[in-house]
Amino acid sequence: MLYLTLLRRPYVIRLLTGSLVGRMPSAMAALAIALAVREAGAGYRLVGVATGVFAVAGAIGGPLLGRVVDRTGQPRVLVVSAVVSGLGYALLALAPGSAYAIVAGAAVAGAAAPPLEPCLRALWPELVDAGQLQSAYAVDAGAQEVIFIAGPLAVAGVAALGPAPLALWLAAGLGLLGALVMATAEPSRAWRTETRDAHWLGPLRSPALLLLLIALFGAGWAVGGFNVFSVAYAEQHAVPGGAGLLMALSAFGALLGAVTYGALRWTAAAPLKAALLCAGMAASYWLVALVPGPVGAGLVAVGTGVFFAPLLTVSFGMVGELAPEGTVTEAFAWLVTLIGAGIAVGSALSGLVLADTTLTAAAVPGACGVTAGAVVLAVSRGRPARVREVRVAS
Repeated sequence: MLYLTLLRRPYVIRLLTGSLVGRMPSAMAALAIALAVREAGAGYRLVGVATGVFAVAGAIGGPLLGRVVDRTGQPRVLVVSAVVSGLGYALLALAPGSAYAIVAGAAVAGAAAPPLEPCLRALWPELVDAGQLQSAYAVDAGAQEVIFIAGPLAVAGVAALGPAPLALWLAAGLGLLGALVMATAEPSRAWRTETRDAHWLGPLRSPALLLLLIALFGAGWAVGGFNVFSVAYAEQHAVPGGAGLLMALSAFGALLGAVTYGALRWTAAAPLKAALLCAGMAASYWLVALVPGPVGAGLVAVGTGVFFAPLLTVSFGMVGELAPEGTVTEAFAWLVTLIGAGIAVGSALSGLVLADTTLTAAAVPGACGVTAGAVVLAVSRGRPARVREVRVAS
């Protein structure tokens, strides 16, 4: 009933749907780029570099676009960035065999990715009552897992029906469609930011927030490594649906984790929850390094996601409380950026390792990254900070 009440609010379904559609390319890019590059005959080094460049470019572009949104509003930035990002996907699709074109296209597509995620989170206080805000963040965290189930499956389906670059064209179209749906909605057109602090560091001057973001970088590192690992695993083992199925199973695990977390009555402080959830995620990624058979790999893939969505859910509330006044939107953009940067490192490192060694060795860096994140959260748990928990409603 709580979800139904929330979804009946004016513009909620439209904005949530537009945001999810427009963010589909982020769930499609790693696999779509990898399959297009491999189909063109290039090696894993280029796969790792291209997917890493995409993520790094997004990590840099996200906060910059978020700051522009704060100054000029949402619609213009969303539409222009979606068009430019689409041109990057077009370059990737037109020249998947050219290393220069692949790197340039990945850079443009990633850097110009429309900032739909932080924009939606900036709109939630305008869309729902104060008492529904935490539930809105929880809906956002749970719903986005649908992207990471549908995205890889969409890429796998398109690649099965035709050339792999077709998935890149689809990503470009979805990004523009989602941006248009969101940018033309009245709340997006009317939104204006609060008066913000002029400090050049913005939300990053909060030490507690910075430590949280560093830990999430480690979680992203593991996710990025698993993306490339999945492609190589599917080439060496008979997996129905290939790498797309493994990535979708990981996203399904995240959705399952979000629903389970919402059913629990866990009263621990949010920093402790974040540390324990990150530790659970680390344990699941060490199981990836065992490289089990296809059935075991499917189960392990589910396990890699189980702790991720609850970790994000707790983190959303922590970001809202830890960010200095007037910087919450940019803080959410930095959350996306640090996770994206971690994905970039994980993707690039796994690609480089895979070129010269085994699947086991390629899985270890990601496990180390998320383990380091858990350590950071455990050590920083004693730092004084008032945090707000966001629960996933059941």
